[in-house]
Amino acid sequence: MIKNEKIKASEVQLTGLNGEDLGIVPTKTALQMAKEQRVDLVCLSLNASPPPCQLVGSAEFKKQQDQDKKKERVAEKGIKTKEIRLTAFIEDHDYDTKKRQAERILKGGDAVQFVVRLEKKESKEATALVEHLVQDLKHCGKKEKGIQVSGKQVAAVLLPL
Repeated sequence: MIKNEKIKASEVQLTGLNGEDLGIVPTKTALQMAKEQRVDLVCLSLNASPPPCQLVGSAEFKKQQDQDKKKERVAEKGIKTKEIRLTAFIEDHDYDTKKRQAERILKGGDAVQFVVRLEKKESKEATALVEHLVQDLKHCGKKEKGIQVSGKQVAAVLLPL
């Protein structure tokens, strides 16, 4: 990140504080504008001629950079799928606990797979339970596919929004 007097170009393509295009301006004029507004002149790329620069408040720019780095790390890491196991007949308190756990995982950027183990002929209750969970969590996740009922389990995968 090149800021203020370290910018060596004779003129820059300047963008204002609110994103407005100020055109090609001599570097000295851009620095003067930055000092008047008590912000920094930041060079965004050295590859272009004239280099694109922006008037930015220091704290705001640092915050934006941190957010971009965090997004890159999440994208690089990829989405993991975390499994939450349930039974078809679950108490209300346990249901709320599992729902909060799934919400925390989804907000963290990972996917959640709900698995309900079947013992006898509980497939209707298990399917209803998973549908209810998906409905309760639709504010922070979306269903990848339908609810799969296979043999001894009912499963559904929720992806983060």
